[in-house]
Amino acid sequence: MVGGKDSSQLFDGLLFPGIFQTFRMSIQPTKLIITACALGVICLAGWIMDFSRTVPVIRDSKGKIAETQLQIYLANPTPDVLRSEIQRLKESGDRSGVFLTLWNFSGAKFKGAVNAVFDLKVREVWNNIYECFKAAGWSLWYHPVYCIIFFLITLAVLSISGGAICRIAALQFARGEKPGLTEALRFSVKRFTSFFTTPLAPIGIIAFIGLFIFLLGLMGNIPRVGEIIVGIGMPLALISGALIAVILIGAAAGLNLMFPAVAYDGSDCFDAISRSFSYVYARPWRMGFYTAIAAVYGSICYTFVRSFAFLSLWITHWFLQVILWAGNSSGDVNKLTAIWPKPEISTLLGSSKPLATNWTEAVAVFLVHLCVLVVVGLVVSFIISFYFSANTIIYSLMRSKVDNTAREDIYMNFDEADVEVAGIERKPQQEQPSPPGEPEPGSSAADS
Repeated sequence: MVGGKDSSQLFDGLLFPGIFQTFRMSIQPTKLIITACALGVICLAGWIMDFSRTVPVIRDSKGKIAETQLQIYLANPTPDVLRSEIQRLKESGDRSGVFLTLWNFSGAKFKGAVNAVFDLKVREVWNNIYECFKAAGWSLWYHPVYCIIFFLITLAVLSISGGAICRIAALQFARGEKPGLTEALRFSVKRFTSFFTTPLAPIGIIAFIGLFIFLLGLMGNIPRVGEIIVGIGMPLALISGALIAVILIGAAAGLNLMFPAVAYDGSDCFDAISRSFSYVYARPWRMGFYTAIAAVYGSICYTFVRSFAFLSLWITHWFLQVILWAGNSSGDVNKLTAIWPKPEISTLLGSSKPLATNWTEAVAVFLVHLCVLVVVGLVVSFIISFYFSANTIIYSLMRSKVDNTAREDIYMNFDEADVEVAGIERKPQQEQPSPPGEPEPGSSAADS
């Protein structure tokens, strides 16, 4: 029979329940403020860059986008059909922005993945995630300059905001501390180079190794001699391909651990990559188990937060609708319906468009839409906060299992600036005169 003490020790050995602290950590106001500001900067950058509308689309009779270049690409027809379909879209003459196209697509796929988690359809979850990667490939292939610029802007913003969130989560999980907003941002700014370069380093390494295979293929074009060179260099090419596969798998599986490695251990770029790779390859099943628990738990938390946001909007709309009975300026519909379509659980912004007919109603539509966007932004901010917080906890659990390092062991950088801010800077003590009859400090008995 297992005693009470042994039973307690058995449950103490389970590490994964620590993941269930993520929701409480994710809704912390400091994290939501950081993520909301980061999301605002990213959306502002995408909105500005979307002034160059380069995505061919076709709209329906109501003005909504019915078909995009991305949808044609994901249908995966033959190359000839793909070119003809894209040409058909271009002939329509209508365009949309890359950011708006990716935003709508990724939002739909995210909701599809969450629903598939509840339906226990693992294949559908993977399909939604895979299509998001294909959408990223579409943007890089058809809009390379836009994609690279926007990716670097997003990475820079997330290096500061994500690094700050991971640092807050690390201190909370390791020591139960709650650092302030400025303290977390100061840490991420100091470690900006590590946060920014860590996700880029595997890409650079893969490109460097792949350059050898490219050169080998280039030399293969030499008449008569080229095929011999390819045959001789094939063993090295296969080794290079195997190295690229190892790095690619490690980067894909360990990407979530790179930011937490910098936040938890103060790692530099290559140390963070080394830690994330070693944890993935040392305990792959445990890493997958923790990730699956975080995904299921995150889906439940997201559903709760989204339902709460919908209920708040619906209650507000219902109370306004009860008392606001006046019609709009044209008298066609209710004034509230004209400025604020009824929110739905599937679309918090509402499925229909506002029906403003004069400038006062247009101003009201703008203000109401802005307020609803803030609510939607907070929901998205929660998702980002949950992602970084959960991966920080997973990193701590993997480090504890692989390196046998206690979760309380966290990098602390007590520099002069931090000491001054904390108000514990010690002033040099003034020398006090010695009492009469006693020798001065530093003097010997012989001197006296």
